[in-house]
Amino acid sequence: MDLATIIGLAVALLSVALAVVLGGDPLALINIPSIVVVFGGSAGAVICAFPLAKTLGVHKVILKSVFNDTSDVEEVIRDLVKFAEIARREGILSLENHIGDMKEEFVVRGIKMAVDGTDPELIRVIMETELEGLMDRHMMGKMLLDQFGKYAPAFGMIGTLLGLIFMLGSMEDPSAIGPSMAVALITTLYGAVIANVFAGPIADKLYQNDQQEVLLKTVIIAGVMSIQSGDNPRVVESKLLTYLPPSQREGFSEEAQAA
Repeated sequence: MDLATIIGLAVALLSVALAVVLGGDPLALINIPSIVVVFGGSAGAVICAFPLAKTLGVHKVILKSVFNDTSDVEEVIRDLVKFAEIARREGILSLENHIGDMKEEFVVRGIKMAVDGTDPELIRVIMETELEGLMDRHMMGKMLLDQFGKYAPAFGMIGTLLGLIFMLGSMEDPSAIGPSMAVALITTLYGAVIANVFAGPIADKLYQNDQQEVLLKTVIIAGVMSIQSGDNPRVVESKLLTYLPPSQREGFSEEAQAA
């Protein structure tokens, strides 16, 4: 579970809620026409822009920003170096007996192909194609949130224009000016809150998660190809450490020496 997502959203929502409580009557910010315009209009626009099956699964996309189970890259590098040592010492076919020790399913698929004697170039093509498919799926999920963040302020502006039209059309009735002005202002507020407190931050977190998982699988592809080619475990480690920033490489080396 990614606590940063939960904490960040909670802090943002509490900050807005606290400002509302300290600024006046919270009930004054509840306006049904504004809710219909912003939430209904934004949802309709997103449904129109994407296939229905994708929009119906948006809740799964949102949950992935919280329940992110991507493995630690350093731990995966350690495992790949260990498998390289086994392959170097006992032969690559011996890795079939250690598949149960492999935590990443992507590693298992790559090692199985290597053990079966699949052509190295074909292994790379298959694994890179799977990685590209993963990136496409992640991009689709991020786009759903991006578009929701784009349409919400736009429908907030539509609500504002509607409110102003109603207000101008009822200038002779002073009692109607207040409700019309409320719709005009509150819809803009709803759109801004949806875009900047919810949709935008979650979309950015999904992008960060995507980058982390792409790095992880890129490291795995490099590791599997290096093991398949019979590289020395030290060479495998050196290759994979190039994907880490210098500070993490130093820490990795220190831990390896201590072990």
